[in-house]
Amino acid sequence: MKRLLLGTLAALALGATAGAGAKEKITYAYLIEPAMEGVLYGIKSGVVKSDTIEIEMSSLGIPALIQSTPTRRYDVIMNAVMSIPRAQARGLQLVVLSTALRSPAGREGGAIWVKADSPYKTVADLKGKRMGNVALQSTGTTWQRIALWKKHGINVSYKGGDFKWVQMPAPALLGALEAGRVDAAGLIHSQAYKADKSGKYRVVAYTSRDIHALYGVDVVPAVNVSYPNKLEARPAAFKEFNRMLKASVDYALANRRKVGEAISKEHNISPDFFEAWLTRFSFFPATVSKADAKAFETVWQGAKELGILKSYPKAETVIWEHAIRD
Repeated sequence: MKRLLLGTLAALALGATAGAGAKEKITYAYLIEPAMEGVLYGIKSGVVKSDTIEIEMSSLGIPALIQSTPTRRYDVIMNAVMSIPRAQARGLQLVVLSTALRSPAGREGGAIWVKADSPYKTVADLKGKRMGNVALQSTGTTWQRIALWKKHGINVSYKGGDFKWVQMPAPALLGALEAGRVDAAGLIHSQAYKADKSGKYRVVAYTSRDIHALYGVDVVPAVNVSYPNKLEARPAAFKEFNRMLKASVDYALANRRKVGEAISKEHNISPDFFEAWLTRFSFFPATVSKADAKAFETVWQGAKELGILKSYPKAETVIWEHAIRD
């Protein structure tokens, strides 16, 4: 009997120890793009660690990220800023944990690319032509449409507008432009880098720069969001997620060359890409600022004027109280 009691106590002790050491899991879906791999390298390589949580990551295309939002499959999802009022209109509340993409003034984001030997010199020259795009409902495209409308006088309607908009998967865009299946295209980060390096393409408009000139805000197309019930159930775990994400960004900034070389091997892109992305195209803050909140409302108001939205919330009401601020 004594031996049985001791065995039971030992088993309980082992169980308690195992329970104490178990980590909570946070699932995170993010944009499938080499730049994001650079940002997340610190976590994926094990340099950035946690005693309390583990992050299970999935990379998805923009349409899949948008479609996954209402399913609540992921604890945190990198999503379009436009998804917030759209979801709210359907009764789904999204909470911003941090800004995922920000294009500061002077950056080359939101560019409209054409072939170098094409006859198109300005955006106006593309009227009636085919405009390739990776996700027509994305916030990045909404920013582009606002700039093209307000700065360049383009009718950006998808039906009866000045362009024939063509949506296709991101990996197909550059090839479609090269083959003439589209006349111009809005390329995402790694594609824009490849287009620039090849010398085969040129830019007829930098819409991110146009937005800054028009409104004095940085283009913010994407944020990391979660759901109120998930945050209320495990606030400490999500605080730790935010800490790890910011630590991974800080590591990438401090080790740009190392990170660039690491992602280049996996994604068949130049080791110089990551540095170029950080300095020329965009940035992943993993924080949120008052300026970001202003950018949210700017794109929402522009979308309302375009007839995309009927209403939108005050930006500060959708930012998590424990978000890391800058």
